[in-house]
Amino acid sequence: MPLEHPDFSLIEKYFPKLTAEQKVQFQKLETAYKDWNLKVNVVSRKDVDLLYERHVLHSLGIAKVIRFKPGTHVLDVGTGGGFPGIPLAILFPKSRFHLVDSIGKKIKVVESVIETLELTNVKAMWTRVEELKGTYDFAVSRAVAPLPTLWDWVGAKIRPNGFNDLPNGMLCLKGGDLTEERKGLRKSIFEYPISDYFEEPFFETKKVVSVKR
Repeated sequence: MPLEHPDFSLIEKYFPKLTAEQKVQFQKLETAYKDWNLKVNVVSRKDVDLLYERHVLHSLGIAKVIRFKPGTHVLDVGTGGGFPGIPLAILFPKSRFHLVDSIGKKIKVVESVIETLELTNVKAMWTRVEELKGTYDFAVSRAVAPLPTLWDWVGAKIRPNGFNDLPNGMLCLKGGDLTEERKGLRKSIFEYPISDYFEEPFFETKKVVSVKR
């Protein structure tokens, strides 16, 4: 049995229907990232003790906006240490996730975490997203680049026909006022305040931004 992590209760609070396997995987995350963070700074030093709130739960804000159906193919752009891709991959084991980043040492960490958690629906790749081949139903990201830049990178990689409850497109974790970013992208954009789903003060200004293909 894994060691109990008190902060893991935050995940169970908002996602009470986790399977036993998902609980084990989520609980393993803290040890995996704390061990790696001693070697590679993939999570900010001040945040590593708040991993479940500021990284795992934040990533899962996307899961309150959409529940990916089996067979959905998701690209995580600039995944860094594996967010939001790894938490989403745990939650949606029948969807496929492709995590990419241009920094090789971060992908090394992601690959190790994937192996530790025995995730079979995730692959990680060291590459620039602009050079990536293939198409996806959704692209997800967290604080990587402005919306117009992200769309320039991934727009052509989004499949036109979707089968989820939201149209195919981008789902970005953002914060603050996005007026200027929205001006630069002539697309159907909708903002979902994460504070509608999670009551912790950290999420007061956080949102999921949906950009329709």
